[in-house]
Amino acid sequence: MTATIVSCIGPWLIAPEWAWVGTAFLVAYLLRHLYLLTRLALLIRRHHRLIPPFPRGLWGEIYRSIAQYQQRGRKGRKRQIRFTRRFREAANAVPDGLVILDKQHRVDWANPAAATLMNVHWPEDDGRPLFEILTHPDLKGFVETGESLRPMDFAPEHNRALMLSLRITPFGERKRQRLVVARDITKIYHLNMIRRDFVANASHELRTPLTVIAGFLESLIDASATPPNHRRPLTLMHNQAERMRLIIEDLLTLSRLEMYEHPEVQESVDVPDELHLILQEAHALSKGRHAFSIDIDEDLLLLGSQPELRSAFSNLIFNAVKHTPDGTEIRIRWSTWSDGPELRVEDNGPGIEPEHLPRLTERFYRIDKARSRESGGTGLGLAIAKHIMNRHDARLLIASEIDRGSTFSCVFPHARAIPRDEAEHTTAPCAAPEPTTENRSAVGPDGACLHRNRAGRSAAC
Repeated sequence: MTATIVSCIGPWLIAPEWAWVGTAFLVAYLLRHLYLLTRLALLIRRHHRLIPPFPRGLWGEIYRSIAQYQQRGRKGRKRQIRFTRRFREAANAVPDGLVILDKQHRVDWANPAAATLMNVHWPEDDGRPLFEILTHPDLKGFVETGESLRPMDFAPEHNRALMLSLRITPFGERKRQRLVVARDITKIYHLNMIRRDFVANASHELRTPLTVIAGFLESLIDASATPPNHRRPLTLMHNQAERMRLIIEDLLTLSRLEMYEHPEVQESVDVPDELHLILQEAHALSKGRHAFSIDIDEDLLLLGSQPELRSAFSNLIFNAVKHTPDGTEIRIRWSTWSDGPELRVEDNGPGIEPEHLPRLTERFYRIDKARSRESGGTGLGLAIAKHIMNRHDARLLIASEIDRGSTFSCVFPHARAIPRDEAEHTTAPCAAPEPTTENRSAVGPDGACLHRNRAGRSAAC
């Protein structure tokens, strides 16, 4: 360009009569640039593919660079199309119903399984609110809160023979979109019902014979005509019968807890008073072998079922007494923390190995079976406590570290906290609070609780 300008201006200075030649040369040069620029603009606007041969010089480099960008873009689009096709094929093959909701919670996409499970047909129902298609009183609040830890189980109106387990996962910008996953748990639901009914019926039928056997054994032990050498085996038989009775009572308690999601009657529970009564029993059970440290907020009451909460709290405190060695310090704390009202039962005992933590709340699971039998445990205490926490929208958290002790925490939502001065003006039982974002418990589809160790790791137990 510089050379061209000099060659055009030079003749005007040296030989003005030949200046028109340089001007014509400059005009031709500029027209070529204008042509190549206009041609490139038209090709880009019409989305034409740039192919060789390319012009010479600088414009050739520009054409070649744009052609390379176009080629990379075509390869990227092909990869994206292949990925989208594979994603759709995989989503269509999933037996669970998948529905993507937009920011207004309207149907944006659904796989074929959603038509059978949730009555959502795509693309026919594209843009319709999910609440108009899948009707349930609690569905709207469940989708809006976006609680992903706890599923929602119900029978849809379009097919009452089904039992669905619905999970919500927020995603997208500011987590405003929703991925709804529906799983058919009909077989699992019926199996759980059969198991629950069997356990309840069998336990109920066994309770009467065991009561009769234990009564006769107790009479034989106390009878003066019983030979001395028979008293020891009779005592062992009576102890084992009593142990079986306790197991049956715990099984019946679990069956009653599984009947409903929330307690039928909920009222203001004087937790400090209950804890003081439980601690009196714990002192008697310890017989001075443990040191107790107490920090109880006397003005903090709780909305719930008094018998159930007493059962859960006593199980945790009695377990700390039974399963820790002599000289262990047991700390009981009841106060409001950042997550809500919380009961903490801590000890500085030997601790629990990490591999046992996920299974502590399973029925009949024992870390040391021999020690549990010696202490008279049934292996159902933590399972009962877990179910009671679920019924109160709470979480059971277990933390432990070897040689440093264990911590069992019952964390309740803020909505269940009742100051004592307010409870004194309340005489009628209160209804259960609606589940919200802050009071939904962190449990899985089987009602599993969460455990966390002091290193910060957490998993389902």
